[in-house]
Amino acid sequence: MSTPVKKVPIHLQSAQNRLLIKNGKVVNDDGITDNDVYIEDGIIKQMGRNLIIPGGTRIIDARGKYVMPGGIDPHTHFECELMGAKSVDDFYQGTKAAVAGGTTMIIDFVIPRKDESLLEAYERYRESADQKVCCDYSLHVAVTSWSPKVKEEMATLVKDHGVSSFKMFMAYRDLFMLRDPELIETFKTCKELGAIAMVHAENGDIIAENTKRLLDAGVTGPEGHEMSRPEEVEAEAVNRACVIASQVNCPLYIVHVMSRSAAEAVDAARKRGACVFGETLAAAIGTDGTNYAHKCWKHAAAHVLSPPLRPDPDTSCVLLNMLTNPLYVTALSSKSAADVVSSKRSEGVVLFGETLASTVGIDGSEQYGKDIEKARRYITSPPLRPDSTTPAYLIEHLAQDGLQVTGSDNCTFNAEQKALGKDDFSKIPNGVNGVEDRMSVVWEKGVHAGIMDPTRFVAVTSTNAAKIFNLYPRKGVIAVGSDADIVVWDPNRKRTISAQTHVQAVDFNIFEGMEVHGVPEYVIVEGRVCVDECELKAVHGFGKFVETPSHVDYVYSMIEDREKRPRGVARSEAEAKKYAEEDAAIAKAKEEARKAAALAKNHQTNGTYESPKPKISMPDCMPTLPDSAVVTPSSKGPRLEGQRNLQDSTFSISEDVEEARRACIRVNNPPGGRSAGGFWSVPSKEDLDATGQ
Repeated sequence: MSTPVKKVPIHLQSAQNRLLIKNGKVVNDDGITDNDVYIEDGIIKQMGRNLIIPGGTRIIDARGKYVMPGGIDPHTHFECELMGAKSVDDFYQGTKAAVAGGTTMIIDFVIPRKDESLLEAYERYRESADQKVCCDYSLHVAVTSWSPKVKEEMATLVKDHGVSSFKMFMAYRDLFMLRDPELIETFKTCKELGAIAMVHAENGDIIAENTKRLLDAGVTGPEGHEMSRPEEVEAEAVNRACVIASQVNCPLYIVHVMSRSAAEAVDAARKRGACVFGETLAAAIGTDGTNYAHKCWKHAAAHVLSPPLRPDPDTSCVLLNMLTNPLYVTALSSKSAADVVSSKRSEGVVLFGETLASTVGIDGSEQYGKDIEKARRYITSPPLRPDSTTPAYLIEHLAQDGLQVTGSDNCTFNAEQKALGKDDFSKIPNGVNGVEDRMSVVWEKGVHAGIMDPTRFVAVTSTNAAKIFNLYPRKGVIAVGSDADIVVWDPNRKRTISAQTHVQAVDFNIFEGMEVHGVPEYVIVEGRVCVDECELKAVHGFGKFVETPSHVDYVYSMIEDREKRPRGVARSEAEAKKYAEEDAAIAKAKEEARKAAALAKNHQTNGTYESPKPKISMPDCMPTLPDSAVVTPSSKGPRLEGQRNLQDSTFSISEDVEEARRACIRVNNPPGGRSAGGFWSVPSKEDLDATGQ
């Protein structure tokens, strides 16, 4: 018989800070066990059955539920300033929404303003986040330009501020984009510092040209966003980033894989042995790019992000499938981008690919809708793909380890802000929601759909991110000594996603109306129950900054293995001397053989030596007879001038033939032939031309 549940008021719980989770199935990325979990002072102290614990401990009965590590969202943009707008989810509202959905830690991106240094931008983000966050957080830093000063600041951030991941943009030309030589330098610097290189993989030059062409053609709506950034533009950049990272031997994380071909590229790179990681998004597996075609402009614009959602509905399944199987490429949203990451990893490149909850949850079809306001909501970069098969494809990649991480790329702008691009799709602020619904979308599309099991779900929503960014085993696992960041997950409970009920500040939800199985019944942050029987009790400012140390073994062990592969040939002085002696012996033998041959020839000529006879050239003026006039004992005497000697041959091997000669001469004569003088006459050139010979 199980121990009855004893509920303790929240104020007493905070004072006692003791918690026991009983009768649940503990799920880690490596297996499922039947264990109770005892928590004290924010740390997991004991695991097992029949635990001896202090009195006054609150007990949560998790019978029939999964006890899992809290989610880690490695890709958020709270308070992000982009394209003339600032995202509406700040660090308080954004992390509060994260906790509501079962995520207990986020990693946000520091993006410097124009003329702002990396350190200044980092301090600005820390000052804002530290006093607002409801859960723990870390920071990536974006490198949007390159100089010796930037290199120095990267080193300072790694050594003094606990930052070990830097994001480079291959898109947003004239704003954030770095060229290949700059990418090479940033990758080399990341390698030197033991950091992770992250890339937003899209070809910025092609996008700029496509955008101009489409606007000139009168395409101004949200559908133009995806049209300007087709799958191959994403996949090409993924492949290029993988190649550069492989040559530099730098670990790579590809953010937001949004397409089938991009996912395949990540998977192929991993199969080649690359240290590459791929991330997809909740948006990429939860919806697709067909939303860009929605009749409502507002609806279509809501889905605008970069890379875009893809209209192929199978893409999300592929991304999820690839997640089941370290450069970290973020927000992969297409099949081709995912394929590039997959391809490079298969070649031995240390590469990681990230997709988004939006990528596996929806597609980009809404961007093509008639509702222009609705279409705007789906604008993000890379865009959601209008291929409705894309989400399914991405899910499959998540499940098969072609992709490793699911983020949200949560960067929310209200409908009014999205309307900044009502007459020009290139001015629609890029971004979608996802931090709150990421866990439920991945569970619905992956586990409930039968594509992945709960252990893989834990890996792609928590553990893999913890390992890649050096948070493991403090985060991302339920184990003795780990932080008590835990979610008690009810797999049978259902809810319908809606902007009317979500916690986020944004006024729409790209997953609107989606029914999902899997709900966080309890969410525990640092030992504190912040979701209690589905009731949100997050605390403003409760979270703290967590450093991510460099040279994470999970990633750099792969890099070290790759460095061991190319080996030069060891050549010692003793071996060099040995080969030199052998060469000398061979040369000596050849010389002795030459002398012996010369001596033998001397004996054959009786000791005499005959010098070669000099060739005496005859003067050109010496009179000579023509060959036909030379008289020999057997000759019949000189021929008459103009007559031919039929016994003469024109064949000679003593001279080169400068031009081709006819193999034979055909003579056109009447039957019986005809004569001309005493001999057959040879047809002239004019005769041959006349007869067509």
